[in-house]
Amino acid sequence: MQKIGLNELREMFLSFFESKGHLRLKSASLVPQGDKSILIINSGMAPLKPYFSGQETPPKERAASCQKCIRTPDIENVGKTARHGTFFEMLGNFSFGDYFKKEAITWAWEFCTEVLHLPEDRLWPSVYFEDDEAFDIWHKVVGLPADRIVRMGKEDNFWEIGLGPCGPSSEIYFDRGPERGCGKPDCKVGCECDRYIEFWNLVFTQFDKDEAGNYNRLAKPNIDTGMGLERIAAIMQDVENIFEVDTIRYILDYVCELAGVEYGKNPKTDLSIRVVTDHIRSTTFMTSDGILPSNEGRGYVLRRLLRRAVRHGKLLGIEGAFMTKLAKKVIEVSGKAYPELVEKQDYVLNVIEIEESRFNETLDKGLNMLQGYIDELTASKGKMLSGEKAFELYDTYGFPLDLTRDVLEEQGFGVDEEAFNKEMHAQRERARSGRVDTSAEAWKEDIYSKLDKSITTTFVGYEKYKAECKVLAIMTDNEIVQSAKAGEEVSVVLDVTPFYAESGGQVGDTGRIFSEGFELEVGDCKKVTGGRFAHICKVVKGEVKAGASCKAEIDVKRRMAIARNHSTTHLLQKALREVLGTHVEQAGSLVTPDRLRFDFSHFKAMTEEELETVERKVNEAILASMDIFIKETSIAEAKEMGAMALFGEKYGEVVRVVKMGDFSVELCGGTHLATTSQAGIFKIAGESGIAAGVRRIEAITGEKAYEHMKEEEKLLKEIGEKLKTFPKESPKKIDAMMLQLKDMEKELAALKSKLASGSLDEIIANAKDIKGVKCIVHSFEGMGVDDLRSMGDKLRDKFEEVVVVLSTAEEGKVSVVGMASKQAVAKGAHAGNIIKEVTKKAGGSGGGRPDMAQGGIKDAAKLDEALSVVASVLEGQLK
Repeated sequence: MQKIGLNELREMFLSFFESKGHLRLKSASLVPQGDKSILIINSGMAPLKPYFSGQETPPKERAASCQKCIRTPDIENVGKTARHGTFFEMLGNFSFGDYFKKEAITWAWEFCTEVLHLPEDRLWPSVYFEDDEAFDIWHKVVGLPADRIVRMGKEDNFWEIGLGPCGPSSEIYFDRGPERGCGKPDCKVGCECDRYIEFWNLVFTQFDKDEAGNYNRLAKPNIDTGMGLERIAAIMQDVENIFEVDTIRYILDYVCELAGVEYGKNPKTDLSIRVVTDHIRSTTFMTSDGILPSNEGRGYVLRRLLRRAVRHGKLLGIEGAFMTKLAKKVIEVSGKAYPELVEKQDYVLNVIEIEESRFNETLDKGLNMLQGYIDELTASKGKMLSGEKAFELYDTYGFPLDLTRDVLEEQGFGVDEEAFNKEMHAQRERARSGRVDTSAEAWKEDIYSKLDKSITTTFVGYEKYKAECKVLAIMTDNEIVQSAKAGEEVSVVLDVTPFYAESGGQVGDTGRIFSEGFELEVGDCKKVTGGRFAHICKVVKGEVKAGASCKAEIDVKRRMAIARNHSTTHLLQKALREVLGTHVEQAGSLVTPDRLRFDFSHFKAMTEEELETVERKVNEAILASMDIFIKETSIAEAKEMGAMALFGEKYGEVVRVVKMGDFSVELCGGTHLATTSQAGIFKIAGESGIAAGVRRIEAITGEKAYEHMKEEEKLLKEIGEKLKTFPKESPKKIDAMMLQLKDMEKELAALKSKLASGSLDEIIANAKDIKGVKCIVHSFEGMGVDDLRSMGDKLRDKFEEVVVVLSTAEEGKVSVVGMASKQAVAKGAHAGNIIKEVTKKAGGSGGGRPDMAQGGIKDAAKLDEALSVVASVLEGQLK
């Protein structure tokens, strides 16, 4: 059996099915598009659901792909065995109502035996026990003996997810030989041992399961097959597991090189090597698809994987940052098949480097927190850290249980692992509850999918603002109707439309649809299933009927305002990349008539200077009055032109390139200006952070920018009038007034201090004697905290053995200061603990050293009550 590399196997599979009339599909992004049922793409079929469900028309009825996938349900088991991994590639061939079982089975057999040259006597197919059709194809067409075809039950050979499309399957197993088996006399296909490995699953989607539990035959059945690339590579290379496959072993060997260890010598070390090897693959691919580390959703999955890899790298003894070095190896072995890895390399390495650095910082914080828990255990003479606290370390700082256990054991303590596991289980259940029954959501039909497939919409809005058209369908209250009258809210599908449907961050057009007998006010336009545009309308006059001829007209002024903001968004992205660096990638956008919002990858707040530079560059591009050139071309030519593509966006063979002079080139389906000068002016309204590694700029253009400037001008004029000076002189006048105010504040503070000093004798006279220590408690009004401390120093200096507690109320805040002389501290006085008790009494917090402490009180009404405890607390402290 010839040994074939993983990259070669991928190409062999795709080329084989191209020869059978299949369209080779590029792997979809790991971020699901329009599918809320899954967090991350986890199968070859997942991105193709709209084609299988009929919601979208596939580009061809036959297709084949190699889809990158992530599965993380058993992330804690990755590394413990060589079977588990989070990242994998899934080969698949698909039929959308074209060929069926005979072709799927015979082509699978042909590929296995004539292309891969797998020995026929080591291949075993299984079929669903009621699927005689599949059995007969294997037996009579392929020619396998009946005793080589294994009938299995629903659990193994029937695919279904709730209601909707489902069907039997046939799996192909490879016999790796008795030496890899369990040795039991009944060892056969389906045994849990490593002898018979299932590597290709052929699903025959021929039924539609209804709510009554009936399996209804589909008019056009589908084929969905899946073969794990790493698994077939392990078979072809005759290695024990996926970690020994050539491309993965290449990464694994580099992990060993960095760590100075050898794989296969120590089970504990091997576990960490496998974790790092697997997780760096997932991390690199996820980041290249625009996923950023965060504390929720797919970003949390990425953060866990990355941090787990870093932790295991440290356990291996790898010093310093190392994840980017490994990511480069992943890009090296997979970049040809997945060019986005190479295209986004700088960005990917930047994200990984920053997250690794952040984790190293939180690792230190976590260790400090754990040490605090250890100190508490020591003080209380405890032996076991609670599972809740161990989980808090894990959840807050990404602190693995094994690290917590190791640190505790070093100091003679243990951890309640049972309680920790309960907390972990509860978290998983919370995560699952958020996805209950969503797996079937993507298969559900909406009202538009019930329309005849011949009903589609042609968009002419790039060239026209008006169009002659025909009403093809009317929907209201989630029902297809034949007509609608004035006052009703409806969704209308036209054969031709100038209305841009919301997509790519750009809002939909508004306007009107009308004829002599009716008029519709269009409030929005959206893309729906089947290549249709849904015009969201209100009937304002007459009665609209399906089949009626009409005219559609958009709000041109609004469209132009949107175009100003959209074209300027392109200029903004280019300017950001020039000023901040090429790691800047679009992470989201919103283009409306009033403003634009642009989210982008960057890892710290922009400085005022950077914002000014970006704003100036965009305005320079606007004033340059560059022609905006738009062209439809192939994706290959677009890339040659230097066009930027968006993360996760699904592009067809023909794409639309928007070029603005020599400044900006992007792939974009939105509406744009004819020249950049039509934008008028660009003004940044704000910059903020919206997630880890993602910044947001909000800006305005055209009329809105002009209105903003007029408002600013009016405000400056009003300020000048109030200051009795010209607007341009206002800053100088304000500076002079601020200096004058500071001088007055100093004078006021000096007066207050003088008044307070004058009352020293009165304060001292009210001091109490507690076990030979003077206890002075007093409240001031409007005194600053610095002055309060100064007053405390003066009072403390009056006595050798004294404790002073002073408070001040200033601008609604109550501050408390505590001091104790050296002699008082020697007798047991502790100012920190006194202030802690005082502030706690009034809903505040505070503390400090034995000789000096400070705190704050939330409930000013309880101040007197809080101060009343000073004497009793001090009495309890003194020896």
